[in-house]
Amino acid sequence: MEHAADVQGEGPGVTARAIAFYLPQFFPIPENDEWWGPGFTEWTNTARARKLFPGHKQPTLPGELGFYDLRVPETRQAQSDLAREYGVEAFAYWHYWFGHGRRILERPFREVIASGAPEISFCLAWANQTWSGIWHGAADRVLMEQLYPGKEDDQAHFDTILPAFRDERYLRVDGRPVFYVFRPESLPDAAEFVDRWQAMARRAGLPGLYLVGEMSNAAGDPIYTTGEADGFDASVYMRLPAVRTPTATTRMRLLRKTMGGPEVFPYNDSVMAESIRGPHVQPSVYPNWDNTPRSKRGGIVLTGATPKKFRKNVAEAVATIADRPEQHRLLWIKSWNEWAEGNHLEPDLELGRAWLEALREGLA
Repeated sequence: MEHAADVQGEGPGVTARAIAFYLPQFFPIPENDEWWGPGFTEWTNTARARKLFPGHKQPTLPGELGFYDLRVPETRQAQSDLAREYGVEAFAYWHYWFGHGRRILERPFREVIASGAPEISFCLAWANQTWSGIWHGAADRVLMEQLYPGKEDDQAHFDTILPAFRDERYLRVDGRPVFYVFRPESLPDAAEFVDRWQAMARRAGLPGLYLVGEMSNAAGDPIYTTGEADGFDASVYMRLPAVRTPTATTRMRLLRKTMGGPEVFPYNDSVMAESIRGPHVQPSVYPNWDNTPRSKRGGIVLTGATPKKFRKNVAEAVATIADRPEQHRLLWIKSWNEWAEGNHLEPDLELGRAWLEALREGLA
């Protein structure tokens, strides 16, 4: 077997290194049982979604992979096989570390490391955010608070995931393991975080880390603009592909206030034209968005999304990084399996593998 670090992001025809965010919340855990009822998983929200306005497409249900359980190795293998077939180089597993060693939903990734399977490359994306009930209509309910206890906790955090960094499947850029930080602006001192984690990596015998910070919120507002100055290797610009004209935004908010219901916007198939670019910035793309399965009438819905439009956004994102060295052509996809947010590449009952086919065509 070839060493993954030797072949990642290299070879003829490599236009972009597609990395899809991967949600692990598809198996029951005691915390979710306590908060939302016995047996709760992301499928609970997905399956009980309902139409909230004329033309609303809900529920959206899984296709060939079914209502899977991520404790099952065969499911993880099937995901890997599909992803690799259609051009996804790596999964970015959402990773939860709340401080003082408190973790959640770590079982699937822990088993991926322990078993050596499946084959697909991966990295970790630290979702450093307090868990609340905001996506379930209970915004003031704090479920699990994100804490930053200090350098000893950072060392414990690093030591816990060091075996993953050393895994031959781990996604690397110029030999350095990629580590993604969801909310770098929430770190007590982002520059100090970078220095500390790079020092820990070097002490562990690694050539350093390739640190990536998310720089914007879902609306595309740049909420963290000092990534390069703080020492991050790259910043990812995330933006919902919504056509947000001032008139449309005002109308939607008025309707939401007077009649109730989600905000509804057309899907934007030219989102790259409105995105922040630069040598330090890496692009992201969404196939779709509809988080009403979680947020119900407090959600946001994009209408008119199609694989064809998604393919266009992928191709335009690829073009923005075409002049970079192959190892640095990272394209972040939101997401592989965020079913209750309405953004997934996995096959669904209506369109089958069409989102995956669109990704492959856009990458080509």
